[in-house]
Amino acid sequence: WLCGASQSQAAPGLNVLCGVDEAWCLTMKQAFEARTGVEIVMERKSTGEILDQIRAQKNRPTVDVWWGGTGDTHLQAATEDLLQPYQPAHAREMLPWAQNFFSMSGGRSAGIYAGALGFAYNADLLKRYKLPAPTCWKDLTDIAYRGHIQSGNPNSSGTAFTELATLVQLFGEDEAFRYMSALDRNIARYTKAGSAPVKAAARGETLIGISFMHDAVTQKQAGSPLVIVAPCEGTGYEIGAVSIIKGASNLEAARDFVDFSLSPEGQATGAAAGQNQVPSNARADLPPSAPDISMIKMVDYDFATFGSPDERSRLLKRFDTEIHPTQ
Repeated sequence: WLCGASQSQAAPGLNVLCGVDEAWCLTMKQAFEARTGVEIVMERKSTGEILDQIRAQKNRPTVDVWWGGTGDTHLQAATEDLLQPYQPAHAREMLPWAQNFFSMSGGRSAGIYAGALGFAYNADLLKRYKLPAPTCWKDLTDIAYRGHIQSGNPNSSGTAFTELATLVQLFGEDEAFRYMSALDRNIARYTKAGSAPVKAAARGETLIGISFMHDAVTQKQAGSPLVIVAPCEGTGYEIGAVSIIKGASNLEAARDFVDFSLSPEGQATGAAAGQNQVPSNARADLPPSAPDISMIKMVDYDFATFGSPDERSRLLKRFDTEIHPTQ
């Protein structure tokens, strides 16, 4: 999904890889261009794909900014020295979790939003199939849901890697892999993008989609019969981030983009695009339907461990070996 000129003929301006929903990518592009007059080439990709591209282009980056997508992948890029340190203009207005994330990245990545993981089911389909309503992670392994669940693939989807890391932190690693093996029998499809499962549930193509809860809220607001579940055992969450790529050609514009994305005005583009994440700037307005993270039972998500390259690649290898071989 590409917004603007093609990558090969990118004019001086700003090249951004976008890891949030397409609607937000476009709204942010338009708002920044209107504010600064700087033209953006914005390309939407899944978080894992963005990390792969930035690694591949390490010596000759074509991208200036990575905006959105799960923070543990940004931390991984920071560890691999792929990101440029920058002290943003609005750093002091950041909520504590965002300030903590910024220091964890060594000043190379800034938190722009937070969102809790969960799942949603289509109430109409549930009634049609005469199935019980799931309320916990463990419920999803029930044989009644065989072929009725979609989840992202953690190799490409930051959402699904958050799911994998969440289950490991909730249940312990071996128990988490036993759980995912049982869940795998019920999964009809692993999607490339993390929001795709709840979009499929919203359209009635699958009964249950595992995703971030804010993505499900957006679908519900659009009129779909989704019921959103914060799993009873507890759940993990993401910090979505923004980073400047080391070796960026358009450094000044990249810094302006980071400043804008952390400002109340830049953060308001999320709600304007129908998104429901919790903004990181304390002065930004919370979207009215954003899930109240303080009311959800959360794991103490270990971003440092699960953002480390070795741990990520080890867990993905185990997932590919034991749960779902990469095609």
